[in-house]
Amino acid sequence: MDATLSNGVVRAGTQARERFYDSRGYGQPVDGGAVELAPVEAAHLLSRGDLDAVDGMDFRAFLSSSAVSAVAYFVYADLRDRGFYLAPAGRRDDDPTDTSTDDTAAIDSGSVDFAVFPRGKGPWDDEVAYHVRVVGEREDVPAGTLGDAVLAIVDEESEITYLETDRPAIEGTSDSTVPPVEGTLLDERVCCWEPPAALYESAFYGQRIDDDAIQLSLVEAAFLAREGTLTVDGGVDRILDRGRTVEGDRFDRRLRVYAALRTRGLVPKTGFKFGADFRTYAGVESVDDLGHSERLVRVLPADHRFEPRDLALDVRLAHGVRKTMTFAIVDGNDVSWVDVQRLTP
Repeated sequence: MDATLSNGVVRAGTQARERFYDSRGYGQPVDGGAVELAPVEAAHLLSRGDLDAVDGMDFRAFLSSSAVSAVAYFVYADLRDRGFYLAPAGRRDDDPTDTSTDDTAAIDSGSVDFAVFPRGKGPWDDEVAYHVRVVGEREDVPAGTLGDAVLAIVDEESEITYLETDRPAIEGTSDSTVPPVEGTLLDERVCCWEPPAALYESAFYGQRIDDDAIQLSLVEAAFLAREGTLTVDGGVDRILDRGRTVEGDRFDRRLRVYAALRTRGLVPKTGFKFGADFRTYAGVESVDDLGHSERLVRVLPADHRFEPRDLALDVRLAHGVRKTMTFAIVDGNDVSWVDVQRLTP
């Protein structure tokens, strides 16, 4: 069977619906038993020998043309080989006047390339397993676009890494309430010489210097001073000035995220040894019975753009230490959260 290409759409004629759409979920049915195919679908049918040519082009010529993205084809073919039916973005089988917000509507948003249906289901079913966005290894990914789709990253050898991204509900049960405490600013930390036991033992602020004294990081101290719990000479402004001197704007972003985590019932501690800003504990009742930290949190400005290599590195590291990689994206006073994890479809 031959097909034609016009305005970015491949059309296959009579009996194509029965052969391609009804039996294997390719394309969009049109009048007379024909189907309209996205170029990536046509490329896959050419590779299988189910189509002979598109405007005279065989598989090699068509994949080499400007009509189809090679990286999109590699992802499409991989998911097909894994047993999935999938539909390219922009395809809607429902009434275009329907304003309902079902799963299939998300593929029109421009943020994803494919809707992948559960195994055993296809475009005729109202169910989507994954929304997939295709990126090349050297293509920047804006941080603010993560959270609604699976990233399919195609590296220079055309191997594919799937990263699942979503927007989690950040919640914990830790209580950060402590009695008033006095401290002394020393370089890049605040020392509390005679703190209440709850400061460290139950709320898990700071680290012990000896049996009595506790040192707080600048971000912990700034949070407690803003809450009116910690008193130091010069007040909270002196702590903020010191933090901005050593970190610049990054200090304010980290403080914003630290406060957001504490108010949501999580305990943030430094994530330095993991290459992150924080590691977090969702339920701290006592440091004597401290569980495993669940998340690594990296704090990013709203305009941050990821290199896929860095995303893969962060996720691999978090997985290796049994934690979830969470990115806290700071836009003014607002913080949004994105989890990224490896996925095997």
